[in-house]
Amino acid sequence: MSWRWMPSPISSPMPDQMENKVDDATMSDLAQAMFQRALGDDRHVFGSFFLSRLLGFDVSYDGESCTVAFQAIPPLFNPQGTLHGGILATAMDVSMGHLLHHVDAAGTTLEMKLQYLAPVQRGRVCCQASFLRRGRSLSFLQSHARNEDGQLIAHATATWKRLRQAGATSA
Repeated sequence: MSWRWMPSPISSPMPDQMENKVDDATMSDLAQAMFQRALGDDRHVFGSFFLSRLLGFDVSYDGESCTVAFQAIPPLFNPQGTLHGGILATAMDVSMGHLLHHVDAAGTTLEMKLQYLAPVQRGRVCCQASFLRRGRSLSFLQSHARNEDGQLIAHATATWKRLRQAGATSA
């Protein structure tokens, strides 16, 4: 079964319509549109929470796989003109956490290792999470990030601890 949540689009120009270097007015317009999109919905659930809406994450599932996709736009760039590594790390972490929740239960990241392989200067980024190993309390996941050309731009592995359900008791 496939499920998908898609953020509302930003009405400002997207990266393929502008240079990496944007003027202050364009940057301000993009940032305002991002905040309006994030504030336009009060939900705080898997697939749609403030940070995911702010960053424009599109979350989808296909079996035991979760994909988080988003547009690399200038407000998400570092001063060097490329996608900030923290944004990419967040998308990869969300892809793994959402997969764990979708297939098993909510969890928390115990540790995450990320290797950046190539910079991103524009376009759509897709982070696809999968399980390396599932356990009763600990699970090991990975996420591969690719640019719109399908080039691998980052790889992450993480250890996740399953959270107890509210009201659950240990045996």
